[in-house]
Amino acid sequence: MPKSLVQRIVDAPWFQRGIIAFIVLAGTLAGLETSPAIVAQHDDWLRRLDALVLAVFGVEILLKLTAHAPRPWNYFRDGWNVFDFVIVAVCLLPLDSQFLAVIRVARALRLLRLVSALPKLQLLVGALLKSLSAMGYVSLLLAMLFYIYAVAGVHLFGKGSPEFFGDLPTALLTLFRVVTLDNWGDMFVAQLAHAPGLKVTFYFVTFIVFGTMITLNLFIGIIMNSMSEMHEEIAAREAATHAPDGTLIEAVRELETELDEIKQRAARLRRRIESE
Repeated sequence: MPKSLVQRIVDAPWFQRGIIAFIVLAGTLAGLETSPAIVAQHDDWLRRLDALVLAVFGVEILLKLTAHAPRPWNYFRDGWNVFDFVIVAVCLLPLDSQFLAVIRVARALRLLRLVSALPKLQLLVGALLKSLSAMGYVSLLLAMLFYIYAVAGVHLFGKGSPEFFGDLPTALLTLFRVVTLDNWGDMFVAQLAHAPGLKVTFYFVTFIVFGTMITLNLFIGIIMNSMSEMHEEIAAREAATHAPDGTLIEAVRELETELDEIKQRAARLRRRIESE
């Protein structure tokens, strides 16, 4: 099958939609396998459909490798392609019943291939990954805030309310519940029985403002900034792909490949003449 034909097949919208449909089918099968009743009644069909899904994914990888010929290793330069290959490879490993849970988890992870199949999801995930470095500093700031308020909570409320502020780990867990706004009012009222209302109000209100309102907005701002950067990178990548220079470079690469083949043939012919 010529490379150009394989490339057209891989880039065709119907091919992409078909792969998305099989990814959704793989996720559905992973969910059905959690029901013992369904597995007991339709185990044969589930196995056949799962084998069909794996076969389709395997053919997809082979087609994409062929589309990158004569440099099939370029397929692995894309991180999403590596992710797809690893997921399919794990599902194809000949593991015994002891690793059945691992196989089922890998089957469920096949649904994550939607990220590589849908550009919009790639944008979201790429923005999240890009924002991890900046989030590290915000997380460090949040950890410092937790530690300071936990130590203060142990000293202020530890004796009167040991179930919430008896020690540092308990106080940290309590503050985690407060920052998620999970029934924080009950903990607030519980402290009013043992401490002055102004002290309790100042403690909880300031922690919620700094820990929830401000920090949450910082995370949102970092993610939005990363999404803007990802939009620019994707736009630049598409512009480079469709630019004439990109086409010219690809043509030069193909010409270099043909020249290498001609040199190899000439070298073989020269050795044959010399041997005669």
